[in-house]
Amino acid sequence: MLTGDMLRRSAERFPDKPAILWQGTALSYRSLDEAANRLANRLIALGLKKEAKVGIICRNRTEYGIAFFGVARSGCVLVNISVLYAPDELAFVLDKADVELLICEDLFAEKVDGLRNQLTRISHYVVIGEVRDWAESFDAFVADGEDRYPDIEIDENDPFCMTYTGGTTGRPKGVLCSHRNRAVTAHTVMVEEAIDPRDVVGVVTPMFHVAALNIMFQPAILAGATTTMLSKWDVGDFATMAKSVGMTAAFMVPTQISMVISDENFDVANFAAWRKLSFAGAPMPDWVQRAVMEKLPDIRMTQIYGQSEMGVLTSLRYWDLPEKLGSIGRQAFNVDVAVVDTEGQKVEPGEIGELVSRGENVMLEYYGEPEQTKAFVKHGWAWTGDVGTIDKEGFITLIDRSKDMIILGGENVYPKEIENAIYEHADVFECAVFGIPDDKWGEVPAAYVVLRNDAKLDEAMLVEFCEARLARFKRPRIVKFVKDFPKTAIGKIQKNVLREPYWRDRATNI
Repeated sequence: MLTGDMLRRSAERFPDKPAILWQGTALSYRSLDEAANRLANRLIALGLKKEAKVGIICRNRTEYGIAFFGVARSGCVLVNISVLYAPDELAFVLDKADVELLICEDLFAEKVDGLRNQLTRISHYVVIGEVRDWAESFDAFVADGEDRYPDIEIDENDPFCMTYTGGTTGRPKGVLCSHRNRAVTAHTVMVEEAIDPRDVVGVVTPMFHVAALNIMFQPAILAGATTTMLSKWDVGDFATMAKSVGMTAAFMVPTQISMVISDENFDVANFAAWRKLSFAGAPMPDWVQRAVMEKLPDIRMTQIYGQSEMGVLTSLRYWDLPEKLGSIGRQAFNVDVAVVDTEGQKVEPGEIGELVSRGENVMLEYYGEPEQTKAFVKHGWAWTGDVGTIDKEGFITLIDRSKDMIILGGENVYPKEIENAIYEHADVFECAVFGIPDDKWGEVPAAYVVLRNDAKLDEAMLVEFCEARLARFKRPRIVKFVKDFPKTAIGKIQKNVLREPYWRDRATNI
């Protein structure tokens, strides 16, 4: 299935139904379909060849949806770029991705303008919102295109979409995917998250990331649901939107969910229509899941696990709770997943191994990174870098990132195990554990902790709390209380940023 056909078929089924709701506006499926055609034909008329790279820097809004399907129908590749990038990061990604045409929201036009003399490959700029003298208006750009379905031959194995990894371990990499790759994920999500045409689906994480774009927006359009977009996360704005449009489903990251249920202005009436909640992106503390079940008992939670490179891999459905709380679920519909040893052989239940996947859900490549692409696939499997166990029923429990493992005096220590113990303390809101250098042991655990409001907890008390739950050698050697964490756009704590000062002057590269 081609991405453009997902929209076409839903437009044929539900032409007058709202496809996108945003800030009081509504765009029907018929109008979205026509706008996507116009954008695609305009790109083709400019002379952009198949697989040419079209970049977009934009918050969640209607135009992003038009660009997503329009670029897909043109045969070009949409490069989804973080709005959070500093100028040097933005220049690096635009150059690395070979972007030839750039669409940017006016909020980011000044940043782009300051880089234009470096971006010699980009020949055309299109601005959403207030136009600049060096760019064309997005509305005018789209209006000038023909509204017929583009006459261009596209194969489902052709590339159409590139997102960038979150940057929790270093420079982001471009994950290049085909129509087929993302179609598999869209169908997986539609089944596992039970998205159907009756839903009003909240898109509240950034669309430049795979979670919002391909694991929420694309499946919602495939199903013929209505999407409602929040441009910038704010817990109050989310509640207002959910109530005003009758939001029934949403994908969120754990930080967002914890903010909703901890909001001092929480009112269950704002979420009267909300029935489906899926989450991923970072570990969800058990207390948050329990609070959701208590405060919003009509919501059915689905935990998904996946990666930009492979889409959704596992799913934990609401009917498996609370018995399987702490697991990331079973292999999801339509994908192959296993837990294997270093030789790619499946481990026995209870044994530790690395999560792997194979099949048409797996990306084409890390764009322009042949060595990293080659290292990504071994023994016929694509390797996630996540370590875990699988039980006899097929439920997988993550232990940690393989790269985050701490080697303490020859013993393997997984930060997630320590984090789980810390989360059991009632005063802890969020935490991150990572390895720091130690002259005697090589590495020891350090814990950074965000406390709940007005909590009184000191380092000695928390270390003692951990010692009661873990082998003593696993206790954190440093506890630092902080107000917040550096995070990626999808809510993952950037442990590399926390860890870097401790290792800056060391030769060891963790």
